[in-house]
Amino acid sequence: MSLLSTIRDLHRRRARERRGLTLAEGVRLIEEALAAGLPIRGAVTSQALEATPRGTALKARLQRAHVPMEGVDEDTLNALAGTEAPQGIIAVVEPRRWTMDDLHPGPGDVVLVLDAVQDPGNVGALARTALGLGAMGLVALPGTADLHNPKALRGSMGALFRLPAVMAELPVFIAWARGSGVALWTTASDGMIVSRVERVGAIALVLGNEGGGVRPELAAVAERSIAVPLSGGVESLNVAVAAGILLYEVRRDR
Repeated sequence: MSLLSTIRDLHRRRARERRGLTLAEGVRLIEEALAAGLPIRGAVTSQALEATPRGTALKARLQRAHVPMEGVDEDTLNALAGTEAPQGIIAVVEPRRWTMDDLHPGPGDVVLVLDAVQDPGNVGALARTALGLGAMGLVALPGTADLHNPKALRGSMGALFRLPAVMAELPVFIAWARGSGVALWTTASDGMIVSRVERVGAIALVLGNEGGGVRPELAAVAERSIAVPLSGGVESLNVAVAAGILLYEVRRDR
């Protein structure tokens, strides 16, 4: 399959899962992939890439690494892109494939868990928040957007290239938590105010679906339900904003 056909194919989740590849658009995201040591399997470029010194440097770096590259016109590149401003480059990246066995939380560690968080932009922002606030990993349960969705990667600003992030079935996750001695903390509007909760051991902090919250079977096995205190008249926060507050609180004084 040609490089252009591969890029078109990788806009589909099934193709990404089958091939073990994904797409990175723009100079910054491809720089992040290289910094994380990920293989770049190919790239298409247009003249727009060399409009800046940074873009020129990236192209030279890819050439030195013998990455297969194909030049196209601006219209073709824009048609291949998922963004309005791909900065003259789209790369095929081979991300790491993490498993639950790669997560070894110790006392004080927090794993962020996404339960059917459907919006890929939110998933990316959650990964960036998790990395920035010291979570040691991220778990995506069924119904959550693909961790290798190009929009999620862009929203993560490269965090999904570095943070151990696993897609797992619910029974596998629960068995891992029990076997690892990790306490399950879910989030709910009627939960205990997070700043008042005693923090002991490792925690798996579960954020639920944007509309429905954490699924009942997961809430039923959780040790705690926690919440962010909100002013009257405000029903909820964006899931990534809530995650930032909760992670700060459970990581504080660790």
